[in-house]
Amino acid sequence: MKKKVIAVVGPTASGKTSLAIEIAKAVGGEIVSCDSMQIYKGMTIATAQPTEEEKEGIPHHLIAFLDPTETYSVAQYVEDAKKCIDDIISRGKVPVIAGGTGLYVDSLLSGIDFGFVPDNSEMREKLRARLENEGAEKLLEELREIDPETAEMLHVNNTGRIMRALEVYYLTGETISAQKIKSREKGSEFDVLYLYIDYADRQILYDRIEKRVDIMVETGLLEEAEKFISLGEETTSKQAIGYKELKPYFNNECTLEEAFDNLKKETRHYAKRQMTWFRRNEKLVHISPDRDSDYRQTAINRCKEFLEG
Repeated sequence: MKKKVIAVVGPTASGKTSLAIEIAKAVGGEIVSCDSMQIYKGMTIATAQPTEEEKEGIPHHLIAFLDPTETYSVAQYVEDAKKCIDDIISRGKVPVIAGGTGLYVDSLLSGIDFGFVPDNSEMREKLRARLENEGAEKLLEELREIDPETAEMLHVNNTGRIMRALEVYYLTGETISAQKIKSREKGSEFDVLYLYIDYADRQILYDRIEKRVDIMVETGLLEEAEKFISLGEETTSKQAIGYKELKPYFNNECTLEEAFDNLKKETRHYAKRQMTWFRRNEKLVHISPDRDSDYRQTAINRCKEFLEG
């Protein structure tokens, strides 16, 4: 018997967290975060970590457990998330995966095997040197030639994953895309209901993004970003949207208003990449808040049918 899991996915600011909480309350669930930046401590505002009040008493896992200076791989996430899922099921609860990091979602729920990629620090150092000498755009262009499917999903600022994709190819002779296909053929240990929050009118989502950024600014994003940027280390956590866009302001390279406008623009671009990623999944059940005024109950009904079936 495959383990039944509910996944609430979609672009940033679409309302994944609140819907996941409503579902967890209705079906006796606990939430496992699937966000590559919410794992870090102290990044409460930039990563939109839910407050204790917002959690409404529902246990949340894999949020704010890692120091921002530490590195954390997709493989580590899959291992930790599987432990959480097994623990939740063992207590008679329902695992509800919630997040927008498509790579984490697919890696966890599609049965991708990470055992085939050897570790090679020499290759990694060569790629780091190339990044410093040639720049991220050059490496991303190289990845587009080798693995266009993976390259399409990566922003030029996501240097860690760009280098990792090149590293996998040069060490194994296969692209990440090809290896994912092989892994999926082996099957997954999970039976998943994918609920995808989909706004028919994209402008509504963009308005939500604008409002979220404004709220972040009001609640102290500037102070939080300044603290992390002042660490002076190139860490994965600094790739969080909300920090790198404000760095030019702290370096006196732009005005605060320009930095905030750029933050909103980059968040919209990120949402587009998320939508492109998730919409390749043919198993998605689309939940449309702007089409269905009772979309939360619709989602809960689908979950109950899935669990009973």
